[in-house]
Amino acid sequence: MGRIIVFGGHGKIALLTEPLLADRGDVVTAVIRNPDHAEEVRAAGATPLVADVERLGVAELAELVSGHDAVVWSAGAGGGDPERTRAVDRDAAIRSMEAAMRAGVRRYVMVSYFGAGPDHGVPPENPFFAYAEAKAAADEWLRACGLDWTVLAPSALTLEAPSGRIDPFAGSATQVSRGNVARVIAAVLADDTTVHRTLRFNDGELPIAEAVAA
Repeated sequence: MGRIIVFGGHGKIALLTEPLLADRGDVVTAVIRNPDHAEEVRAAGATPLVADVERLGVAELAELVSGHDAVVWSAGAGGGDPERTRAVDRDAAIRSMEAAMRAGVRRYVMVSYFGAGPDHGVPPENPFFAYAEAKAAADEWLRACGLDWTVLAPSALTLEAPSGRIDPFAGSATQVSRGNVARVIAAVLADDTTVHRTLRFNDGELPIAEAVAA
């Protein structure tokens, strides 16, 4: 049994992840900004914790993280506003990593996207550019900070029913169900061989537990 804190606890992926963790005996804390989402999070098997990560400093975030065994970052600004995208997807994410280090919570799972990285190739005039830059910066900071990190890089997200099977070897992005992403989050938290690895994946044919260990 582990104690997992999920940032972005009311997001589509998080709401699919929380029942998987709770059903196997993990204790899940879901960080949400809107208190109106608390009941839905409870129904998913998590304990809601209302906090605005965009405005909290490292010390305050460390208090939230303290006492947990792992952090899952599945929060995001949702695109649109470049300034807020940088504030949440880059700055708040990095503060949460600093907070995890301060609180002694070494395990950290980042939900990123397939093409993330300094060479993401998104042109500056593209509305996606701020997000691509923010995720690249946060992922690189995580890889260098000394935590026991795993970066998950799913391709285009769908609402298809989860198959429980992915392709972790594809050279290019196609699509993957959010339900499969949730299952990958649960799988890597239970598999220490995924520490210090970046997993890029589409829907595929390999069972998830086998895929994350491959």
